[in-house]
Amino acid sequence: MPLILLMFCLAMLDRANISYVKDYIEIDAGISKSAYALGAGVFFIGYAIFELPSNLLLHKLGAKIWLSRIMITWGLVCMAMIFIKDETSFYILRFLLGLSEAGFSPGVILYLSYFFPTKFRAKAYGFYQLGAPLALMLGGVITGAILDYAPTFYFKNWQWVFIIQGAATVIVGIYAFFKLASKIEDAKYLNKEEKQMLLEELAKEENKKEEKSVSKALSSALVWKFVLVYFTIQLSVYGVLFYLPTQIAYFLGTNVGIKVGFISAIPWLAVLIALPIITNYADKLRAWTSFSIALLSLAVICMFLSVLLNSLVLFIILISMAAIGFIAIQPIFWNLPTQVLKGSAAAAGIALIGALGNLGGFVAPNIKTLAEEYFNNTYSGLILLCLVAFLGVLMLIHLKISYKNIK
Repeated sequence: MPLILLMFCLAMLDRANISYVKDYIEIDAGISKSAYALGAGVFFIGYAIFELPSNLLLHKLGAKIWLSRIMITWGLVCMAMIFIKDETSFYILRFLLGLSEAGFSPGVILYLSYFFPTKFRAKAYGFYQLGAPLALMLGGVITGAILDYAPTFYFKNWQWVFIIQGAATVIVGIYAFFKLASKIEDAKYLNKEEKQMLLEELAKEENKKEEKSVSKALSSALVWKFVLVYFTIQLSVYGVLFYLPTQIAYFLGTNVGIKVGFISAIPWLAVLIALPIITNYADKLRAWTSFSIALLSLAVICMFLSVLLNSLVLFIILISMAAIGFIAIQPIFWNLPTQVLKGSAAAAGIALIGALGNLGGFVAPNIKTLAEEYFNNTYSGLILLCLVAFLGVLMLIHLKISYKNIK
């Protein structure tokens, strides 16, 4: 689990580091605000295209090979981001980064379902999800420090961000190949009795699930409802994530650097504290749908209120509460589809939910920018995202009422 946590830290860092170099690449490469929004989001198009085949390959080849391959590939593409010269190269490299990282998060969700029974799964997913606040908390400080203090020989400061963070990903990907166990039988950290106990418990759960083919899983109305919920979650995440550093810099009247990095770490520190507590109680009470409703509602309400107040302190407090909502819901949400899907159907269903749900990351920056330009108002974009995200709350309520086998 610590290795999986580190891998996710780097995934979040490598996909979000453009939020810190936004102003630098806009100046050096002549990238407009609308082009930045499109480039930030086009990552998720590449991500969506290869998500389903990637998860099916992980199910067939095992996490040891496939998750390591994903990491090494996206680390190399992250390093190649130094070649951003104009809007076209920005689009291409962001698309390739998404294509190379495709399947990582759904792959980990599937992988952990091979090791953890349902009653412990939200806690396990929560530990994995700690990678997001850790990456965004430490990443802001690290990236800010690189931007402020990186040497200027050979490369510019923003290029050093991609070189250093991409190289770290490649190194961890190589290490993961030698350390990950693809299945319980291969886990050296478990003794024979522990392996047998886990295998028996997981076998009981699998026998209770309905066996579905891949095609039936992909056409299931329930799976598509999960897609809608996950789409709205990602919409709220990336509606904030890609713009948080520049918004803080606006309040401070300064450029993005180490000072902005420290302040932008505050919401993620709040998530780091709250996440294990929330997921622990969700598992203890076995009330995953109710917790999901409450957390997504919290995110939507706090995001909406954050646009109404012109105060950095209040903005940070509200965004911290919103971040707790839209980060903590994710490990709890993933317990819902894994309760009802198994085998290849689980691999396909989880991949579909992840692929199409993650398109919220493409829609968020683009719809936000379009709304702001159309209404000529800097707050209209985030308000529109809040309204769309509220659909996820309504769908979760529907799932709770309509499907009694989903807790």
